[in-house]
Amino acid sequence: MLVTWKNIRSIRTESSGTQFRAAAMRAGGQPGWVLKCKGWETDPNSYIYFTIQGQNWEKTCEAIGKPEWAKDPAYATARARQSHIFEIFGEIEKWLADKTKYEAVNILRKFKVPCSPVLSMKELAYDPFLRASGSIVEVQQKKRGTYLTVGSPIKFSGFKPAITGAPLLGENTDEVLAELGYGEKEIAELRDKKVVASTGITPDQPAVARAA
Repeated sequence: MLVTWKNIRSIRTESSGTQFRAAAMRAGGQPGWVLKCKGWETDPNSYIYFTIQGQNWEKTCEAIGKPEWAKDPAYATARARQSHIFEIFGEIEKWLADKTKYEAVNILRKFKVPCSPVLSMKELAYDPFLRASGSIVEVQQKKRGTYLTVGSPIKFSGFKPAITGAPLLGENTDEVLAELGYGEKEIAELRDKKVVASTGITPDQPAVARAA
């Protein structure tokens, strides 16, 4: 599960709890919420996204120090928890108060509780797991130089899509026209007549400095 603060900031600040709250609570069909961790007062990214799954409720109770909830009729079923859901998230937030988001996630993962740290853009860029999995990749583009972008979420054992920089406007015009049956002379005439335009980029033109 990957969560960025930019995408969920409004979930916590939307006091009326309309569309954003509904989206957060129903993510994947399970109740989920963005919860404060240690340091949230000064760090806008000190949050985790926490999901409550019925099939893992007993382990979740054990993880957050509330084992009695697993058998309590007021909390034991998904239907019973509905009227207590924000009380439950409030208690979980108290448990998180002395833990950083990474400490909390490391503990919760041992109990197989679905959760994720809220990551800043800088954390996303340098996260070793995201780099290793190809979720964040570096690409080259003639004008922009090297920059980071999102990799393909679809991966197969026998196929790994190549992520490359977007072509410049008109960069592949000659190739496309050749595939359509135009010869070099015909393509040159089309350019002379301004039917198709040049990209205006020469091979030795310097690229823009690497993006921060």
